[in-house]
Amino acid sequence: MPPKTPRRAVSAATVEPLAPPPLPPEEQSERGSGSEDVSLARIEIEETEEPDFVALCQKLKVPDNVRERAWLTWQKVSSVDGVSEASIQKKKELWGIYIFIAAVDLDEMPFTFTELQKNIETSVYKFFFTLKEIDTSTKVDNAMSRLWKKYNVLYALYSKLERTCELIYLTQPGSPMSSEINSVLVLKLSWITFLLAKGEVLQMEDDLVISFQLMLCVLDYYIKLSPPALLKEPYKTAVIPINGSPRTPRRGQNRSARVAKQLENDTRIIEVLCVAHECNIEEVKNVYFKNFIPFLNSLGTVAPNGLPEVESLSKQYEEIYLKNKDIDARLFLDHDKTLQAHAVDSSEMQRTPRKSNPNEEATMIPPQTPVRTVMNTIQQLMMILNSANDQPSETLISYYNNCTVNPKENILKRVKEIGCIFKERFARAVGQGCAEIGSQRYKLGVRLYYRVMESMLKSEEERLSIQNFSKLLNDNIFHKSLLACALEVVMATYSRSTSQHLDSGTDLSFPWILNVLNLKAFDFYKVIESFIKAESNLTREMIKHLERCEHRIMESLAWRSDSPLLDLIKQSKDREGSADHLESTCNVSQAFQSIHTAADMYLSPVRSPKRRGSTARVNSTANAEAPAALPFQTQKPMKSTSLSLFYKKVYRLAYLRLNTLCVRLLSDHPELEHIIWTLFQHTLQNEYELMRDRHLDQIMMCSMYGICKVKNIDLKFKIIVTAYKDLPHAVQETFKRVLIREEEYDSIIVFYNSVFMQRLKTNILQYASTRPPALSPIPLIPRSPYKFSNSPLRIPGGNIYISPLKSYKISEGLPLSAKMTPRSRILVSIGESFGTSEKFQKINQMVCNSERVLKRSAEGSHPPKPLKKLRFDVEGTDEPDGSKQLAGESKFQQKLAEMTSTRTRMQKQKTNDSTDTSNKEEK
Repeated sequence: MPPKTPRRAVSAATVEPLAPPPLPPEEQSERGSGSEDVSLARIEIEETEEPDFVALCQKLKVPDNVRERAWLTWQKVSSVDGVSEASIQKKKELWGIYIFIAAVDLDEMPFTFTELQKNIETSVYKFFFTLKEIDTSTKVDNAMSRLWKKYNVLYALYSKLERTCELIYLTQPGSPMSSEINSVLVLKLSWITFLLAKGEVLQMEDDLVISFQLMLCVLDYYIKLSPPALLKEPYKTAVIPINGSPRTPRRGQNRSARVAKQLENDTRIIEVLCVAHECNIEEVKNVYFKNFIPFLNSLGTVAPNGLPEVESLSKQYEEIYLKNKDIDARLFLDHDKTLQAHAVDSSEMQRTPRKSNPNEEATMIPPQTPVRTVMNTIQQLMMILNSANDQPSETLISYYNNCTVNPKENILKRVKEIGCIFKERFARAVGQGCAEIGSQRYKLGVRLYYRVMESMLKSEEERLSIQNFSKLLNDNIFHKSLLACALEVVMATYSRSTSQHLDSGTDLSFPWILNVLNLKAFDFYKVIESFIKAESNLTREMIKHLERCEHRIMESLAWRSDSPLLDLIKQSKDREGSADHLESTCNVSQAFQSIHTAADMYLSPVRSPKRRGSTARVNSTANAEAPAALPFQTQKPMKSTSLSLFYKKVYRLAYLRLNTLCVRLLSDHPELEHIIWTLFQHTLQNEYELMRDRHLDQIMMCSMYGICKVKNIDLKFKIIVTAYKDLPHAVQETFKRVLIREEEYDSIIVFYNSVFMQRLKTNILQYASTRPPALSPIPLIPRSPYKFSNSPLRIPGGNIYISPLKSYKISEGLPLSAKMTPRSRILVSIGESFGTSEKFQKINQMVCNSERVLKRSAEGSHPPKPLKKLRFDVEGTDEPDGSKQLAGESKFQQKLAEMTSTRTRMQKQKTNDSTDTSNKEEK
């Protein structure tokens, strides 16, 4: 008989493929080695296998155990999903995926990923998104995630290289050497050389910035080896002083040796490339001298034309590719279909709209590619920190001197010690040759650290009218948290994760910085809000990134066994009793209306004031000379500001996620949401030990399942998990690997049955009685505390949004064009082309006139007519507000009047909305 299929848990979504179970000892003794039965079972499996499946396994040299597991999985899935009748191509794709899953799970990978793709004729994109629909082990998830990230980086870099070479090399140069050295050959050499350099220098496969800097070094190398006749300007002019006029092929060898001697000293081409791609010149030079030059020394043989031999480079890469068993990136050169992106995806590029008049001179705006996006983000950070110093400013020194205990010496010592640790850990994660890159990034983090510290202290001085911040500035945890937050901003800026959910698979992604500084997540959480408020020039993407870090802490990191949070909760509960030791959910909005500073967070617990006026200065524990006792004999127990705010934010996050899940699953039973929330909130407040080493969403899903079960609602755990997987922050490990007891993990349904239900059974059953418990109040959900003043504003009456232009302080002395991304630099013309000064004067005149008319109308208590719709067509005489067209007005003036009217109404709408929001929050 064939081996039994693995037993599935109650939730199909949480089961991982298992190996066939071993025979019991008594059966082994009776059957001896059991080889005959195993052979018979294998023969039966082979007899059921389709010939095309067998042929695929033979081509890929798949071992028997991998083939058997893949076929058993296919049989099980096809019998349920009915895909057995699919086309042979669809079957081949699924067979390939199940073979890949089995090979990863069993650690037997006899083929490369590209070989698998070639044999099942599918692209990386299609393979990845088909695999996402299949429940796999964490091991498979991690393996595929690594491949996907590597593919995305390689795709972005090759696309960038191809476009850059088009700007550097002539396709048909008028040179006798064009037959031996041409743009196609140089592109091929540049790409393979880059792949070798990347594999040699970087341990991280998904680092986009250092990879791109290495690519610029490769381009520099081949530009210097190319004859000037092959180059476009400005590279032609820059390269002539190095290699002079083109040489004949027979002298190519000597020419290459001569150029090689000059490579290490001449950075003219590098500087031109950096300017063209808006890269930091010092960073690229560091990669050039510390990493690329040593790599060149081991590059290999040189052909008679002075260039490295393609065959030699390709052979070296072949060895790396076969060793890694992943993607053959050389196929990008052939535009192989297995590496082509999806039509929608290939595009992460925002194309510039063409001008209406093709004869007008156009300013070319480069497409918004992944590489350019991250370079723009880095440039924005650099502009913020250009005026900053990596030493304390005079203002900070003044604050230090005003302290009872001067913290300057400890601060400088701490920064120096952490710098050594950061440099070593960065090199360990990225590559030993990248230690200096780590030092450069650490310096940026230190600059931001001092800048934000100064801003925080100025704000506190204005708020409290004091200058002695001795307690705060001598607090070691505060300084480590502030420095960690500054470094996280820098690290995220140089990564591609700022616009995505946090990626635990990236070596340098959050919470990597916490491990480097040996900092607890709960302590780091305390500084995030103050940091964002203190640094007004943080980009919207970076604020969102820090908010995602905060969510990650609240959902799991802060609940680890070694976290100070659990001890703080226990102490608070012991002091104040279980009834009121944590914040009531109905007061959650107050946390976002109050001002919580770094001093409040790091120097709490502070005394809960009996009257608001009695402790006007005591709550500010920043002052080292604050009174030791209150003027009252009877005092309430000490209360932790950081714990109070933490729970308010946890409740807010928990309810928002629960609400999203209930909308998707329980739209027919809206009354259950309130009951589920009551159980959820009760667990977080009174059974907080269930959160130890677990995830907030695990408690949420168990609460939903428990209430639905007791209310006789047919909602299976599999359905809950399936809906949960669609949430933007969800990861499969959350429901596949849940702590059951010490060092024992299982699926979420096992956790529910053996832990959650056992602890809360009595409480859950109460909701089935005729007298259920009182319901917890639904948290008030104000907007995020991290408000974005420049958020897009919706135009009434249509699905159109306008993004206000971000204003920068003139005192920073930064050019506005440098502040803008390529997308924000685009000007859109409606109806006519701009170009003459008269038209801009008309704009100013019409805006002024319209504002005066609207102002008079408002003063006369005549509200503007409601906006019907926006018309962007050229024909037609109807105005959006129903007014008639005036004689003598051009189409341009009509359109401009519409836009002016709309803008004024939007401003009024925004003012009304802000007033409404303020009134709601005050309630």
